[in-house]
Amino acid sequence: MTNHGITYTGLDALLTPENSVLLLIDHQGAQFAGMGSTDTNLVVNNVTALAKGAKLFDVPTVLTTVVEDRGGRIIRQLQEVFPEQTPIDRTTINTWEDQRVVDAVAATGRRDLVIAGLWTDICLAWPAIHALADGYRVFAVTDASGATTTEAHERGIQRMIQAGVIPTCAGTVISEWQRDWAREETVPGITDIMLQHGGSFGTSLAWELQLLGLDKG
Repeated sequence: MTNHGITYTGLDALLTPENSVLLLIDHQGAQFAGMGSTDTNLVVNNVTALAKGAKLFDVPTVLTTVVEDRGGRIIRQLQEVFPEQTPIDRTTINTWEDQRVVDAVAATGRRDLVIAGLWTDICLAWPAIHALADGYRVFAVTDASGATTTEAHERGIQRMIQAGVIPTCAGTVISEWQRDWAREETVPGITDIMLQHGGSFGTSLAWELQLLGLDKG
């Protein structure tokens, strides 16, 4: 495992919008059709929240598909967050072996690489491990990813952790980007994300806003 001086503890271990770049891999119809590790709706919900968080905090985002003609387009929920972006369509199973993707990430100048993808053990794990060797600090968003089976999902996560990838969840990433509620300019946006995608927390938040007289619905 190559460390490259990566920090895993202290304040510098947390993500910031200024240092992050998001890579979303193969959230396509064919990939979802073969996913059996978790509920499809949960992954769609979480990866959409993650994408909206990236847009809110101006985190550069790279979208990619594999053999789109057969595997299908990227799901509409993601494309609608970034309507101006055409996903990079690859033939390589390992996203990090497509130089266009590597160059797109490198062009951002960011060194904290946040990745989610289908499937966890292949399309997420391989580029995550590969990017570590290029000096990136890599975060794998496991609840915005999935695999053919629970076994494959878990083994993919274990393999990444053994290599030095940092596992995390979509809500955790967004919270790290926010970090301080005194950063008021992004509070309305993050509130909307939580209301739409936060599950039981979102419904509780809606109730709280109603009780405070802040619910405009």
